[in-house]
Amino acid sequence: MSSQDYYNRKLANQYTDYVVKEPCELLQFLMTYVPGNTRTKAKQLLSQKMVFVDKVITTQFNTPLKAGQLVQIAKRGNLHQFRNKYVKILYEDAFLLVIEKKEGIITNTMPGGKENSVKRILDEYVKRKSRSISVHTVHRLDRVTSGLLIFAKRRDVQQMFTEHWHDIVKDRRYVAVVQGQMEKDSGTVESWLTDNKMFVTFSTNYDNGGKYAITHYRTLKRSEEYSLVELKLETGRKNQIRVHMQDLQHPVVGDLKYGSDVDPIGRVCLHAYRIEFVHPITRELLSFETPIPQAFLSIMKNA
Repeated sequence: MSSQDYYNRKLANQYTDYVVKEPCELLQFLMTYVPGNTRTKAKQLLSQKMVFVDKVITTQFNTPLKAGQLVQIAKRGNLHQFRNKYVKILYEDAFLLVIEKKEGIITNTMPGGKENSVKRILDEYVKRKSRSISVHTVHRLDRVTSGLLIFAKRRDVQQMFTEHWHDIVKDRRYVAVVQGQMEKDSGTVESWLTDNKMFVTFSTNYDNGGKYAITHYRTLKRSEEYSLVELKLETGRKNQIRVHMQDLQHPVVGDLKYGSDVDPIGRVCLHAYRIEFVHPITRELLSFETPIPQAFLSIMKNA
């Protein structure tokens, strides 16, 4: 059986698919087209995170639908019942998970380590379904950074990401609040990054034996004290954004390790808000985007 056939069979076992024929709201669609659905049952499906619109979990009953969109209903009520204060599952299939991580937790526990991590949380989640499944880290976010992460459910899928990252991942962006008013509306930072003996990453404009890093930035908004900046990674090095913003003398707000001297909301103001990639098995283009954290917008408004 091919990987595509395996994928299709897994989906057929998990979901019932419906195609939207004419514009309407999601609750109306569920009551009209899903057999036996009353208003109460439809709202239960939404609250239990069993409804997907174009393969994204959707819970808002008044979500507008367009003709041609795909609506899927999970066949098992406990399929996506997952609650954790640090991790929110945005997408799941037989091969991978896309999650949103809160700040304050590491991505992956070191070998032999006992500290909680996103990987450990997701391992416990998938093993409740099947003891043969575990998750594999595709990429990481710092403890202090929130936002989108991909985890693979199979080692070979993880390997595909590792070996073909630049072919698979089409867009990866962060948003940050930085100190001061950015001088330019857009620009690029390029340098070599390496760690010192204290595991602090530092940057030079010459080859210091570390890794070459490229960060593109775009200023979204300025206030008297801060700037809201979108950052797009061309490379994905450890602490890359944090060090590059320090290089520009506009450190990320709250990042006391890399140059900030203010901490108005008790966290580093860096969030991985968008990722777009080609599914390594199905070849489907998947896009995920989370809102800019409200606390970031409040800083800009109140400054």
